Amino acid sequence: MARKQPKVWGPITPRPVPADPAEKQTIIATCEAFIADVLKPRFLPVITPTPFNYPIDIHGDWRAGRYRFITRYRSGQEATAGQEFDAPFMRLDHMGPDRFDLYWMRHTGQWWPLHSGLSQAASLKAMIDSEVLYPL
Repeated sequence: MARKQPKVWGPITPRPVPADPAEKQTIIATCEAFIADVLKPRFLPVITPTPFNYPIDIHGDWRAGRYRFITRYRSGQEATAGQEFDAPFMRLDHMGPDRFDLYWMRHTGQWWPLHSGLSQAASLKAMIDSEVLYPL
């Protein structure tokens, strides 16, 4: 008797392809330069404390074939003053040599695919062109 396959509700996202160490370092260096040269000057030129959560940094993180762009927030509320937390807002999945899938973090906490098969330069340009991918 054939075994039934479980039902899948929603899109199945392909797994990223592991990058060799040299390619991984190139991807990380390019993304960090993008953060320092484009994102921080444009979206976080100064840190302005508020009585609510406010952004204090934009940084990145490489994990399992994915590079996540993350905003670091500090709490300005009286009960939690000074506590900090990270909120990722965009992700590049390495799908092959100079091929990336671009995801953004929805308000529901789910990663949502926007583009697939882009080069790294095209992915970073798409981030600037699309307001949904803005960090703040």
